Amino acid sequence: MAFLQKQNPSRKRPSSSSFPPPKIPKSTSTSASAAPNDAVETPSTERMIAILAEAGCTLINPSGPPCIPSDHHKLRRQLHHAFSFSENASALRADFLAGLSSYIQSPRNLRRILAPLKSDGLGSASDSLMRHLLLVPSIQLDLQNMLLEKLPEYFHVYPQHSGISSMSLEDDVARLIVNHFRWLDFIVDPNAFTDKLMQVLSICPLHLKKEIIGSLPEIIGDHSNSTVVESLEIVLQEDSAIVVAVLDSFSNLNLNDQLQEQVITIALSCIRTIDAEHMPFLLRFLLLSATPANFGRIISQIREQLKFVGLSNSQAMHQKKLKGKSHMDGSEAPILDALRSSLRFKNMLCQEILKELNSLHKPRDHKVIDIWLLMLIYMNGESLQKKVEKIFKKKIIEGCIQKTMFDQCICGLKELVQDYFPSFISLSEYLLTCKEQKARELGVRVYTSLFKEFTDSYSRQEVLGSLVTLVGSGVNYAVSSALETMGLLVSDYARELIPLSPHISGILDYLEGFNVENLHKVYEVFSQLALFARSSTDSYRSAFANELLMIVRKQVGHTDFKFKKMGLIGTLKIVSCLGDANNDPSPSVSQKSNCEEALELLKTSLDSCKQLPLSLVMFYDELAELMDCKALHPTIIEWIGRHVGEFESLFLSDIDGGQLPMKESYCGLEGELWMNLDGDISPICLNILPLVSSSLQSTSLQVLPAHFLLLAAIERLTNQGSLGGIDALLGCPLHLPSSKYFLEAGWKSLTGEQKQVVCLSIYYAANWIRELLNAFCTQIAGGFECTSQATKEGIISKLLKRLRNLVFLETLLNYSIGRSTISLPELHIYVNHSGSSLLNPIYHVRHMEKKSEQNKMNDNTSSNKKTRKKLSKASTSYDSNDKLRQPTIMEALRKAGAVTSEDVPNENSPGLSSKGSSAESSQQHRSDSSEPIVIEISAAVKALESQRSKFRCLQVQCLSIWAHSKRQDSCCSDPAAELPLFLYLLRDLRYKLDYFTLPSKQFSCRFLSAPTGFTRLTVNQFLSKVRQVFPSLKRHLDSAVRLFKEGDGYCQEHWKIQSASAGNPYIPMFVLTRSSVSALVLKEILHYFREIINLPEIQMNEAIVLNLLEAFQPVKIPDDFFSGVQMKLSPGTAEYLYFGAYSYVEIVLNEACSFSFMLASESLLTLESIATSVQKFADKFKEENGNQMNSEFIKGALPILCNKLGTSAEKLLRHAWDTENLENGWKDKGDMIQKVLRIYLENSDPTSALLAEIAHSSFSEAFSGNRMEEDNCGFPTLNSATFIVWYRVLHERNLNVLNRLVKEAILHGKPRANAQRETVEELFVKLQHSVNVVVSLVTLCRTSDKMTVHAMAVKYGGKFVDSFLKVFDFLRAQFEVHKESIIQMVKELQKATRTIQALCSEAKGLKQTAITSKIPATKRSMERYLFHVKALLHTTSSGCTFWLGNLKHKDLTGQVVSSQAYVDNQGDNAIEDPPATVDESTPVSNASEDDGEAE
Repeated sequence: MAFLQKQNPSRKRPSSSSFPPPKIPKSTSTSASAAPNDAVETPSTERMIAILAEAGCTLINPSGPPCIPSDHHKLRRQLHHAFSFSENASALRADFLAGLSSYIQSPRNLRRILAPLKSDGLGSASDSLMRHLLLVPSIQLDLQNMLLEKLPEYFHVYPQHSGISSMSLEDDVARLIVNHFRWLDFIVDPNAFTDKLMQVLSICPLHLKKEIIGSLPEIIGDHSNSTVVESLEIVLQEDSAIVVAVLDSFSNLNLNDQLQEQVITIALSCIRTIDAEHMPFLLRFLLLSATPANFGRIISQIREQLKFVGLSNSQAMHQKKLKGKSHMDGSEAPILDALRSSLRFKNMLCQEILKELNSLHKPRDHKVIDIWLLMLIYMNGESLQKKVEKIFKKKIIEGCIQKTMFDQCICGLKELVQDYFPSFISLSEYLLTCKEQKARELGVRVYTSLFKEFTDSYSRQEVLGSLVTLVGSGVNYAVSSALETMGLLVSDYARELIPLSPHISGILDYLEGFNVENLHKVYEVFSQLALFARSSTDSYRSAFANELLMIVRKQVGHTDFKFKKMGLIGTLKIVSCLGDANNDPSPSVSQKSNCEEALELLKTSLDSCKQLPLSLVMFYDELAELMDCKALHPTIIEWIGRHVGEFESLFLSDIDGGQLPMKESYCGLEGELWMNLDGDISPICLNILPLVSSSLQSTSLQVLPAHFLLLAAIERLTNQGSLGGIDALLGCPLHLPSSKYFLEAGWKSLTGEQKQVVCLSIYYAANWIRELLNAFCTQIAGGFECTSQATKEGIISKLLKRLRNLVFLETLLNYSIGRSTISLPELHIYVNHSGSSLLNPIYHVRHMEKKSEQNKMNDNTSSNKKTRKKLSKASTSYDSNDKLRQPTIMEALRKAGAVTSEDVPNENSPGLSSKGSSAESSQQHRSDSSEPIVIEISAAVKALESQRSKFRCLQVQCLSIWAHSKRQDSCCSDPAAELPLFLYLLRDLRYKLDYFTLPSKQFSCRFLSAPTGFTRLTVNQFLSKVRQVFPSLKRHLDSAVRLFKEGDGYCQEHWKIQSASAGNPYIPMFVLTRSSVSALVLKEILHYFREIINLPEIQMNEAIVLNLLEAFQPVKIPDDFFSGVQMKLSPGTAEYLYFGAYSYVEIVLNEACSFSFMLASESLLTLESIATSVQKFADKFKEENGNQMNSEFIKGALPILCNKLGTSAEKLLRHAWDTENLENGWKDKGDMIQKVLRIYLENSDPTSALLAEIAHSSFSEAFSGNRMEEDNCGFPTLNSATFIVWYRVLHERNLNVLNRLVKEAILHGKPRANAQRETVEELFVKLQHSVNVVVSLVTLCRTSDKMTVHAMAVKYGGKFVDSFLKVFDFLRAQFEVHKESIIQMVKELQKATRTIQALCSEAKGLKQTAITSKIPATKRSMERYLFHVKALLHTTSSGCTFWLGNLKHKDLTGQVVSSQAYVDNQGDNAIEDPPATVDESTPVSNASEDDGEAE
């Protein structure tokens, strides 16, 4: 029983009203009037005095109070005998009571008999006369009633408003009367006394009422508890001010379980109505009175009904901010203290709270009190801190705990949060170390709220210290989030942070471990502080700025690029602050102006970068990005403009009439102009070949793309966004090596150095065009008033041609690099997402070493062996790098349309056309001049993939080319030559999308080529940029399907026309195959659709989801598609769009079934993603917006889509595919078959019956003589090449079905009524099907000699038995009703266990480690199964006999193995059972080692 602290009477709360004295009928016949001092003596009074005198008590004592004999018990016995057993006992008793009633009419007389007495001969005080009289049984009840009737006469002593008496106990008659009822040795009639007491209690003043209620446990015995509880409940309903006294009384009563639950219910009902000041007492009572039986109810009611911080309306919150007071009048702290002390006292409450919160899954069910409960548990001890952290993380990720809830806990509640400040800091640290973005965002919010709320220096130092610790943790996402938090603090509290700068300056010690993204954040913080410090006259603050400038200058001047990189980022961040055109330009008298300081930093950085091209590239890229996002001072803009004006003299040369002025040779190579879009009017060309061939200036081309990026940025800035001043660069030709060198004969005539010059020239040309697309796509992506429509159309036309140039150049470069080992130079600083930049001088040194090695190799032409070793090493290096990154679609292709985008690539398969025109094949057959070389334009550029990170990146705005592409007249109704352009952009888009979707980004080298600023792009920002391409996806998908249906063939004439119009030189080995490009486009679009719709972030944005679905709508949805949907769907709604998108992809799947298994499988995976998105999208928006997503649609749509999905999967599995024309046969289709089969099994009903049918019928028909008969099993996809996949999937799915049946069996653990009999029988049927499946699958091992099949049988068979053990409680409960079914099930499963035992014995003998590693766990499961069966049969009155025998060592064919140490002759007798016997000779030990071992 829990005890509450009692309040002293003098501290009771004043009453709000007074009660008039009621009229209570008198029990005596004496007059109601009494003298104010002494009562008039009546015969009854004299008789009463005489009776007392006879007993030895002197009532009238002129010298003091009444006197009683020393033997108190003798006095009570005499009085009781006189009133009960004397001759005139009744009359004597009546006279005594009448006289006493008359006597106490005088207040003075009443006090005399209530006052303590002195015993005869003793000086110590003793009980009063009334106390002794109350212990006389015969008159006790009459005296109790008499005293209770006297109480109302003394209500007037309590002031009307206060209700508190200032008198002492001796003078307060009412309290004296109540005090006489306490601790009586006995109560004659407790029920009558309790009823009378409760009647008087209802009219008592508040103070006296609290006094009586608090004394009830001392007044009334346990037998009246029920009456007391009911009466107090009524009184509590009338006056809630007495709740503390009532709770105190409840705590001290000795209640049984039923009354205790009634009391808990009463207390819970008071949560909503109780005053805030009394809430801590109520909560403490509830929590300390909690038992395991009512833990959940108490916690649930407290969470639901407690009005706590954060639940007030906006007006109260606004007043709180203005007045600095909380809306609960300071009651939150006592409430939290009460909760905290109660949780600490009862640790089980913490567990119950965590259990309660874990059971909540909807955001609307979570409240602010939940955060405080978790924080209290978090503070109580380290044992539960991990659990609390996990719950916080889970709830935040699910969206149940949001930022506003933490704001309501912290903002404006400084005094409340003060005691919990360290816990909030600790929790924030944990959140920032989480991988999930949502958790880190909320951690950032808590940090900023704490810094804002706590303005004292100590608290803010604690916040900063915690952030600095996270910055030094080395965990990339924690470092990034901590720096982001500091950035937010600096932007709002720069002035306050300047004095605290020594506490954050330690961050500069960790710069070496930061990646580029985090370096930006670090210097953003310090640059903002430096800007504020320079504007201050305080010498200390100015010293901070000067120190930062000194550090940056040292870093910029360092020879190590690692430190130079830090200095460049720091320089440009400082320039962005000091050189901001919006800052105050007024300089201090003693220092330079901000603009002058920024300009000097820029000049210093530029000078230090001229010796290292990569640092100059980084400087230009960062400066260009800075200009796009910041308005710099005009002086700085002017200086940048003068610098970029050197572009023409560095990289351009004049031409006359579109031709070179003279023919020159460079390194023995002839040059020519490529890709001239302006024709004869072009005055300039890009001087690539001369610069590459010049040993002194070859590195300048590394700076070319970055230099042009800066030039375009300054041009847009000075010309209102237009690039009209440099539009000649878009169409100018490129001076490149002659195209004849790319033919086989020309390539063989080149030396190693010349090949390197040729490859580098194409490489620089491709990156130049990439930057052209990046720059001029801004002219069509956004509208500019200064650009006319004709100019835009001209730019669009040239951009499409440049895109065709880019596809041509990269295909040519891939082919050239595949025939030589060349390491390309880096053209930009790429970001390693795992935590640090991977770019350092090692790459440059490695490039120079490989270059020298290549020259030496080419000089020694007679050493063919050495050459082959070099090539093999390069291939090995490529393979090792390839394993460290996520394979692309094109890397996975062995032939056009052969494999899915997710399949692992096969290095031995060609990535080009069916004629074997890959780079590898061309390298292998280059010596054979008689064999023609064919290069597929749409093929994967596999040779470039390992060096993809060195390329300049296409910006997201380049995707706008899709929206402006137009169909041109040609020989084809739907030009196939446009699809390679779309395919190229689609691949690049998926590279960027994979940056956000793949979990292990640090292992993929393609992510290292993220463009400048792309790493700081969020998923939502990325989606908002790419949503413009959604409509064009379906258009190109339709074109690809149509072209694929037309079949293979070349449209070479069309390709030539389009290529020639773009200025590409004619190279006859480049071809375009319809089926190849169509298949690749189909796969990329379907994969892109799946990736987009499965993004968690897209589920939060309804508009983007609807845009994506709307883009994939068919011309008309078939009417029968909506069969089964009861509600009417309106076009344009989310429900309708989901059905439309599913219908369209289903049409694509049906078309693909006629020509490609892999394309049909890709379509099926897309259908699955749509069905999954329906559930996710509906759950999210139903939670946030109520019934926005119609519940009837959700209930009807999902089963319909799942059934359609299962039907489509079955169609793929049962389709008669042309094996001869199947892409690479069935050998590489295992992963896709596995996915299709799982979809089929998961979306078909009933699953257990279907599994049993496939395992028993299809497998038995298909498997014959260790080879698969494809024509008899009903599933052409089930053959010898895919048997292992089917076998594994069936095992896994059957195990999942069994686990689901186990959960259902647990719910039916006890015998049910007849109403549930059908459900139980259906469950037994499903269990029998599941057993049949595992028996059939395991039995197949007797006819299969594949070790993989045996290993899977042992592994999954053991897991099945282990899961089956969990249904034995259910089987035991149902044994009497389903005895035959259970015995049959056990016997059937025994067939599988015997086969598994044989497999284990054989594997041990043959030392097959793939199987033996799985034997121990399987053996343990089978042993447990054996004894479970024994216990089942022995504990049920079945009459069955259970025999436990030794198992002979037999092989899979059933023959006894003679290699055993000895033979158990009794083995056969042990398994011979009587007719009613269950044969349970299940192997449980290694019988092959010892056949005589008891099992």
